[in-house]
Amino acid sequence: MVTTPTTITDVARVAGVSKAAVSFALNGRPGVAADTRERILAVARDLGWTPSLRGRSLSVSRALAVGLVIARTPETLGADPFFGAFISGSETVLSERGYALMLQVVSDEASEHESYRRLAANGRVDGVFLTDMRVDDLRPQLLADLALPTVVIGPAPAGGPWSAVGIDDQPGIVAAVEHLVALGHRNIAHVSGPTEFVHSVSRRDAWAVAISEAGLLPGPCIAADFSAQDGANATSALLDLAEPPTAIVYANDLMAIAGMSTAIGRGVEVPAQLSITGFDDAPLSAHLQPALTTVRTDVVGWGRAAAIQLLALIDQVAGPEIDLPAPEFVIRASTAPPGHPGDPGDPGHPGHGAPSKERRGSASILHRKKS
Repeated sequence: MVTTPTTITDVARVAGVSKAAVSFALNGRPGVAADTRERILAVARDLGWTPSLRGRSLSVSRALAVGLVIARTPETLGADPFFGAFISGSETVLSERGYALMLQVVSDEASEHESYRRLAANGRVDGVFLTDMRVDDLRPQLLADLALPTVVIGPAPAGGPWSAVGIDDQPGIVAAVEHLVALGHRNIAHVSGPTEFVHSVSRRDAWAVAISEAGLLPGPCIAADFSAQDGANATSALLDLAEPPTAIVYANDLMAIAGMSTAIGRGVEVPAQLSITGFDDAPLSAHLQPALTTVRTDVVGWGRAAAIQLLALIDQVAGPEIDLPAPEFVIRASTAPPGHPGDPGDPGHPGHGAPSKERRGSASILHRKKS
């Protein structure tokens, strides 16, 4: 038995509206009341309506695709849960509107620029997501010159035809440092991401300010590339110091997990001799032994918000106000007061951190809840 595909006429008849109203609602265009739009979308889902991408692209002169070009190594990209969660969130919005996501993985910044030029010249995408903003980044202006609608994931430079969707991740790092200080740690190191990335610098600066606000001397900081191998290498370098840290704040969970494995492999007890915190709350983090103390962010929601904003730019309409939840600091078993048998919690003991300046008051542990 051949099943006839559901048409816009079918949706209009069941929803009790005109075909024009259905077209406006399904294409995300203005001119339809919000409650009517929701009713039309619900009817379309119930009837199993799917867009004809060929017909839509011809009628609106669009590619019905958006681009995401990522300059990361395949190894790092495959192990980092951020992009998978972000893509999952954005796809829930894009697929409902009949848009496809075109993903390209390149090796360096020059290749990334060439990918954008090629996508624009061939009309392959209607807009792009821009991730991993760099210090003095040239890409936003390039995309503006190419007339590609752009949503920056994270902070964006002012004055351009782009939008930005992101969270302030600094409170999460501050919460981690304050938690460690409250436990009694005085030598707190940081393993950052690449220093050319804006979010790496933001997290590093938050760590440094929180250390200073606690009245502590600056701890060691090593820049890595967000990969497990670099996280392990940075951890080994920190543990080889004459006065190794008693706690390490990592810029992502992947490096923190590798660092924990490295420390334990060297006979360092976590958390009795070394406390560890991450950032991202990867699915594996809660199931480690010990479970990883980390900062949780709603990356799936971030992806949804970015897709909504990008489609609004493509449609040349004002995007809705979207309030993403603040980072949530999640305390698990990988952090504890510094100490060892017979001398628990003594921050001045050899191997347990350098002497610190006098602390200016107590630090609070921040439990940031999703709104």
